[in-house]
Order: sequence, then C-alpha cells, then structure tokens
Amino acid sequence: MHEVEVKGILSSTNGMNIYRGCSHGCIYCDSRSKCYQMKHDFEDIEVKSNAVLLLENALRRKRKKCMIGTGSMSDPYIHLEEKLGNTRKCLELIYTYGFGLAIQTKSARILRDLDLLKKINDKTKCVVQMTLTTYDESLCKIIEPNVSTTRERFEVLKIMRDNKIPTIVWLSPILPFINDTEENIRGLLDYCIEAKVYGIICFGIGMTLREGNREYFYEKLDEHFPGMKARYIRSYGNSYEITSPNHNKLMPIIRDACKAHGIICDVHQCFNYLHEFTEKKTYHQYTLPGL
Repeated sequence: MHEVEVKGILSSTNGMNIYRGCSHGCIYCDSRSKCYQMKHDFEDIEVKSNAVLLLENALRRKRKKCMIGTGSMSDPYIHLEEKLGNTRKCLELIYTYGFGLAIQTKSARILRDLDLLKKINDKTKCVVQMTLTTYDESLCKIIEPNVSTTRERFEVLKIMRDNKIPTIVWLSPILPFINDTEENIRGLLDYCIEAKVYGIICFGIGMTLREGNREYFYEKLDEHFPGMKARYIRSYGNSYEITSPNHNKLMPIIRDACKAHGIICDVHQCFNYLHEFTEKKTYHQYTLPGL
C-alpha cells in the first residue's frame, strides 16, 4: 500500500472510492483498464489518507441530502480495511450528517459494520449491493480467488434481509464458455430469491475487455483454462463488449424468475432506486423539536 492526499472525494454523482486498487484478484476486473489512469500496480493499494476529512467537509457543505455511493471502482472492504477502518469512518460520517448510503462489495467483511448500516437505514436509506458471478464454489475460487465465497456472500444477503436492509445483486460479469450456463444462472437466482433481494442488475450475459484488464484476464485464462485464450481471440478479437452465445437463452430465465418473485430487474429502475434519497418519517418527526 501507499498513501496519497487527494483534492476531492465525491464525484459529481456523489460517488466515492476510498481506495484505488484491489487485493481480491478477480480475473475479469475492469478496474485494471488503462483508461482509468492508475499509475501504480493494481495490488499496490492507493490509500487516500485525507478521504475521511474530505468527506466530512463535503457533507457539511451540502445543502441537500442525497445518497452517497461507494464500491463501484474499488471494493470498500478489501483486506486493508480490517486494519485501517477508513470505510467505517466514512459510514459514521454518512450516518452523523443524515445522508443515505449505496454500498457495493464482494466481501463478508461488510458484516463488521452491520450496526452502522442498520442505523443509516433506520435514519434514511441504506442499500447493500453484492456481486455474484459463480454458483460453483471451486470455480469461484479460480475466478475470484481472494474474496468471500459466493456462499458467504449469500449469507450476507440473508443477514441484510433479516435486518430489513434492502439489497441489489450485480449478476455480472458472466464469462463466456466458463460460467455462462443455465445451471450457474439458476443457482445464483435461487440465492437471490431466498435472500429476497430488491433488485438484480444484469446488463447481459457476457463481460467487457479492454486494454489493461484484457491482458491480465488472458494471462489467467492461460493459467487456469488452457486453450481458452485462443477461443476468446477467435470469437471476439479485440472487442470491448463480449457477449456469450448463451445470452438469448439465459436472459429470459433471469427476467422470468424476477417477475415471478417480485424482484426488480430493469437496470434503469435499479439505478433510480440506488440514487433516490429518502428520509424516514420517524426520524423527521424526532428531529423537528430540535430545529
């Protein structure tokens, strides 16, 4: 790891990344792409040493409450978070200043902060987003080697359900010729149904590849799936969007399952929900006398 001071923490859409880089080792990670201009090795985590201070200053200045998002580029619960606790410090500020939270992770470490997630959700709104890609645990350990198993993430979703914290699952990416099977999709959907997730985000059956993450992905294909790299090159060349030949078969399965179980699967509707700030009436009534 290395520390840097940055000029700002919140994007124009109120998203933030407390860290840059990741130790989860997912073979498909788009955040490795050169277009993001990361000047350091991906595993050499960049810690924004002034992130907590910048966030407090930003939240104090905001005139209108909103949802604060984190986890879209770098997981807020990488291994370093156990020692540094910067994510937890940011959640404490989000709660203190009365903002909402939309947080995305692949790690069961989020359970450490369950107390704060519950407090934020009681006060305003907290949405936990969990990525699921691979039902088979042995395959999961190859594709996502240093992160919580799919079963562990499923347990997190159930705990959030039991604590009335809404969840959204990112069913993405699904790797052509590797986990783009009906068995895999139905297994993940069964998890989502049992956990009573609010929504599923799936842009399609496939993935993206561009300079930076393509090279790393192909290196891992050679290591774990001999001959697969050549198959990808024959099928897709240097395409950015990689669509599975099973796309038209598997997407209706997702849509039908969501419709049958009351799960939102429209991507735009899911994103609207993630960005829609709400303040609980009980909290509003409680705070009125102190104004």
